[in-house]
Amino acid sequence: MNFLFSTTRFSRSLRPLALATLALVAAAPASIACSVCGCSLSSDWAAQGYATNPGPEAAVRYEYFDQTDLRSGTGSVNRATLGFPNDSEIQQRTLNRNTVLDLSDVLDPSWAISATIPWHDRLHTTIAAGDTDLSTTYASGLGDVRLLARYQNFSGDHSFGLQAGLKLPTGRFDQNFTAGPQSDGPLDRGLQLGTGTTDLLAGASWFARPATSVGFFAQAMFDQPLAAREGFLPSASLTLSSGVRWLNASLFTPQLQLNVKTETREHGAQADTPNSGGIIAYLSPGLTAEVTTRVSGFVFVQLPVYQRVNGLHLEPKWILSLGMRMKL
Repeated sequence: MNFLFSTTRFSRSLRPLALATLALVAAAPASIACSVCGCSLSSDWAAQGYATNPGPEAAVRYEYFDQTDLRSGTGSVNRATLGFPNDSEIQQRTLNRNTVLDLSDVLDPSWAISATIPWHDRLHTTIAAGDTDLSTTYASGLGDVRLLARYQNFSGDHSFGLQAGLKLPTGRFDQNFTAGPQSDGPLDRGLQLGTGTTDLLAGASWFARPATSVGFFAQAMFDQPLAAREGFLPSASLTLSSGVRWLNASLFTPQLQLNVKTETREHGAQADTPNSGGIIAYLSPGLTAEVTTRVSGFVFVQLPVYQRVNGLHLEPKWILSLGMRMKL
């Protein structure tokens, strides 16, 4: 969901400090987070950096996706053809229910800052190499917080923007299995709910209105871990999103997006290098609605149109994202 909170009680000079403080306070508890969940959807046109009205905002987004499709290369793997015990780990399911709080403050039409604070609820089951029974782990808690600054330059009916920031290691990465043959044994670092690393974020975006009733955007975001931690260097990723929306006289705005995410392999003694990295593309139809002059809502469904993974991966067959936004 995207629920936006605004207040006029902060002075203009104190807004950036207050927003950063709120993000860091929320990040403080040592809770469980998610490093591999999520997708490349730009669920809210305003959240992509197009908002220009000064003031602080907040948003809540809910994501649901059930990773049950075992894949290798560009195809699905039929588990019925696999014997147990197996020389390889055969993952069974990863159920994700994520709630994400987005805080932003538009300082002026050109500059804005934002914080993304995820809360993850995640169930994972697998059959480890050499086992015949399921091992299970469940986690719920804070994820890795992202802080971004944005600059955008307007020219006529289009704008160009740049984003830069950090992903902070606020999510735990010491999770163990809770049941099954692997009980009390460590979960793979690539499946932990936090990476444990600080990542550099850098991106660019372009918005245009080529016709009165048509809006368009294209966006790229690069995520590069700065250093390995305790034997694990997570994947670097490049996320590409583009979308078109039909601007009409009604309260509902249809949208269609193409979302692509590519990841490198993990590295380090704790990495599962053969079974990490790949590229996935989603076609994402959606709808936004103006509930009031302050509140808007949205719903999107992401459908995979291309998948190529290294080794064995669990992927969802669809992803649901919905939310609301309220602004000053």
